[in-house]
Amino acid sequence: MYDLHDFLAPVDIHLLNEDSGYNDGQFAKHINIYSEELPDITNADIVLVGVDEFRGSGNFNERINAANVIRKQLYQLHYWHFDTSIADIGNIKTGASLNDSYAAVKTVVAELLRMNKTVVIIGGSHDITLAQYFAYKELNKAIEATCIDATIDLRGESPLRSENFLLEMLTGEPNFIRHYNHIGFQSYFVHPRMLETMDKLRFDCHRVGRAKENMEEMEPVLRNANMVSFDINAIKYSDAPSTRCSPNGFTGEEACVLTRYVGMSSQLSSFGIYGYIPAEDVNELTAVQIAQMLWYFIDGKSRSKQEAAFGESGLFNEFNTALTDEGTLFLQSRRTGRWWMQLPDKKMIACSYNDYVSASKNEIPERWMRAQERG
Repeated sequence: MYDLHDFLAPVDIHLLNEDSGYNDGQFAKHINIYSEELPDITNADIVLVGVDEFRGSGNFNERINAANVIRKQLYQLHYWHFDTSIADIGNIKTGASLNDSYAAVKTVVAELLRMNKTVVIIGGSHDITLAQYFAYKELNKAIEATCIDATIDLRGESPLRSENFLLEMLTGEPNFIRHYNHIGFQSYFVHPRMLETMDKLRFDCHRVGRAKENMEEMEPVLRNANMVSFDINAIKYSDAPSTRCSPNGFTGEEACVLTRYVGMSSQLSSFGIYGYIPAEDVNELTAVQIAQMLWYFIDGKSRSKQEAAFGESGLFNEFNTALTDEGTLFLQSRRTGRWWMQLPDKKMIACSYNDYVSASKNEIPERWMRAQERG
């Protein structure tokens, strides 16, 4: 057990609200914030923590202040989810070196995971995902991880950790990645051989165009994830002007849909939103976008509490198809409308209504085949 005080710096509330205070209905009035004393997080469902480490992307500015600019916008939103308790424990102190910062993030996140908290990380460059993963490695916990990103950060020739961190995360030994998903890549940013490698590893990559065609198909992908990392460069420039990656990508609304799906996952234990640079923003619009994404994440977390547990009689519709010799069972939750399908080993996996439609036509759903290939 570590004393988290040693790793954390408090939030300056007065600086964020410019001494104007908050109304009763606003976010800041309903969460426990580390402004003077570290709050008791015993009953917190979600613990928010900031990071201001950007050296992995080649940015050595010590005063980027991304996490607090996001907080400024988040705290002003109205709080709707009174069944979900939230604590903000401030910012993780930046280390003397990049690896020191990774170690601090790993330690804090691992400690919160030990306490069975859902950890939300804001700020930092995308390579902080590696430190997020190291927390699970510290706990010897095998996980399913998902990144939402316009690029696939496997560029071994790049000197920047933010562009190559997936190499260590996916191939380092010992490895605790049980499965990896990538959502939102833009083909012209990705070498074809990179996708071939991912496919050989049985990892699933979803191109941005395919995801946008039917966003509901991304919900089962995110439902299985224990850890999710969202690089804001997955959002088109017009909706998140701090990112200068591409004029194309997810819209702001689609990003909110995805983060709501992330929150709905009962398997999820950590979620990071990375890559925000306030100095490159326009009227803090990207910070507003991220704040609204966090609002929808909390909405998803609240909704996940409504989901029935397998075995609860009468709370699932059952559908049998002739997909295999023994038949394949599909379940649909009567509470949320979400779907699951049964594999030949009787394991239930997340799926969509479209998977059921395919199976009912005696067509093998791609999600079923991929799960079988992975064994």
